[in-house]
Amino acid sequence: MSGHGDSIVPFNPTELRSGEPACKADITVLSVDPRTEKSNKEDIKKPYEAAKLLQDEHNKDAKLSPFQPRPPSLPKPMGLGMGGKNISFDEKMRGRRLRNSQESLTDPGETGSSTDSLKEDSLSNGQGLASGRPLDLPPIETPSFRIRTDSFSETDNEHSDPNKERLKPSRIILSPLQPTGTYPSLENSAASTSLRTTNRIDRDCLDYSAVGRRGRGAERLQRNLSDSRLLDTMVSDNASVHSMKSTYSVLNPIRPRDVRNRSFLEGSVLGNGALLGAEELDRYFPERRLGVYVATWNMQGEKGLPYNLDDLLLPTDTDFAQDIYVIGVQEGCPDRREWEIRLQETLGPYYVMLYAAAHGVLYLTVFVRRDLIWFCSEVEHATVTTRIISQIKTKGAVGIGFTFFGTSFLFITSHFTSGDSKVYERILDYNKIIEALALPRNLPDTNPYRSTTSDVTTRFDEVFWFGDFNFRLNKARGEVEAILNQVMGADMSPLLQHDQLLKEMKKGSIFKGFQEASIHFPPTYKFDIGCDVYDTTTKQRTPSYTDRILYRNRQVDDIKVVKYMSCLSIKTSDHRPVIGMFQVKLRPGRDNIPLGAGQFDRSLYLEGIRRRITRELKKREAAMKNQNNSMVCTIS
Repeated sequence: MSGHGDSIVPFNPTELRSGEPACKADITVLSVDPRTEKSNKEDIKKPYEAAKLLQDEHNKDAKLSPFQPRPPSLPKPMGLGMGGKNISFDEKMRGRRLRNSQESLTDPGETGSSTDSLKEDSLSNGQGLASGRPLDLPPIETPSFRIRTDSFSETDNEHSDPNKERLKPSRIILSPLQPTGTYPSLENSAASTSLRTTNRIDRDCLDYSAVGRRGRGAERLQRNLSDSRLLDTMVSDNASVHSMKSTYSVLNPIRPRDVRNRSFLEGSVLGNGALLGAEELDRYFPERRLGVYVATWNMQGEKGLPYNLDDLLLPTDTDFAQDIYVIGVQEGCPDRREWEIRLQETLGPYYVMLYAAAHGVLYLTVFVRRDLIWFCSEVEHATVTTRIISQIKTKGAVGIGFTFFGTSFLFITSHFTSGDSKVYERILDYNKIIEALALPRNLPDTNPYRSTTSDVTTRFDEVFWFGDFNFRLNKARGEVEAILNQVMGADMSPLLQHDQLLKEMKKGSIFKGFQEASIHFPPTYKFDIGCDVYDTTTKQRTPSYTDRILYRNRQVDDIKVVKYMSCLSIKTSDHRPVIGMFQVKLRPGRDNIPLGAGQFDRSLYLEGIRRRITRELKKREAAMKNQNNSMVCTIS
């Protein structure tokens, strides 16, 4: 079989044309013209007689002139096998009927592979003919000739002789070639156009440090899993979801020498491979900023919780969810476990409850992203009571402290003494809390040189203090309402000039070193339940900013305020929740701190997810019922 797919028959010396130069000793095969094949069939008696004549002619010429020079053999003209007409390769390809790989594989009559068919052709046409040695062809077991192009015409098939059936070529479609070895690995950079459809990156696997080293020498390029800047160096599109998942991994390879040189007990801030070190910190937080969400709400002890807490934890006017959620509640609902389950149900499977503490009806809950729980230390909490006589602890504080990488955090929620004129009592509550809150206990102090034993807030890097501080506006009710009608929520500075808390902070008598973001929301106390109207009871309490969020940091500009607002959609209490979003500076740490080992409340997590799924199914059922009820059938 030739390279153009023509059938091959043994050479017949009498069939050479006059204008065709050829050497008898070199040319052993010749293509058969399909138009003259019918007339040639009468001259061919047996398939192996032509081979014998060719061998005798070859031996005769070899005896006469063993050293006679021979002209070089010329290649067969194009299109000789197609009836003697010169046909281009493109025209020949258009005349063929090609099957796809799936069709050829499912053909029951064409099960042979391309390798087997080539072997048979080479054995039947090449051995003995091209070598010049005497042929040993058996008279019966001559293999049939094969052709990849179209079969003989119907006229030839009708007048075919059964004795010459073996000369009729059979159609065969070669199966796809299988690679003999593995393909070469693709490069990380897909600059070549031919590789753009293959070298694509899944957006879920974008943390590849090897890409950063390419073309940058020893400089390392740390990327976050959600960092979109990596798309500048890699090709990505939505069509390939699993294209590169098997090639790259979030896990970096570990070299044996790194394991030998590393001390897992002591660790090092600058050491490579430390769990809390700089390399791991830059991998998760390239800008070394942690998103912190703080919410405080006085629930007024209501048993009924809001049906939906999305507005409290997931406001729609924010682009991204935060990394840590801290929720402080004063006068919480009687069923604390139900409150925690509702929080887990709202945040969903991306977050787990790191820790929860309570002091009477003061609840403090910390949720963290599931990916970041391995970088948290053990969590400690402490409580302080400011009203000893009361059997139910409604006034006081609860604090939670832990270390994240190398930065220590302290979250305090508190409820101070109520009353318009009891400013001094509230200052006493603050002083008692900072002195009596026994934190940290086992956690190491990240900066002991700036710590004091009389103030717990100096023993942590980042401190958030929030709750119902009960500081009021020193203004009559009518004057406050008049100012609210003028400012219309834009600039609250005319109203904040009469705020008790800001005055005491300026004097330095309370919350020393703390800051508060600018307030651009109306007073959060006191509303009639279920509406946006301030107190209409006989007491006619003055609207005030009793619910606040304050923060303190050891280093300047460690905490940046992203948003500070109130949640006006939750109206089940006489207080409106207050929300604060912050970006906190992180620093690498050492591995010698007591780690939390990824512990979280698993039973709470499962219950919250189960309720979340149940809620979604109920929504779908309700939507289907509404859709069925809204269908109108008209008969014309």
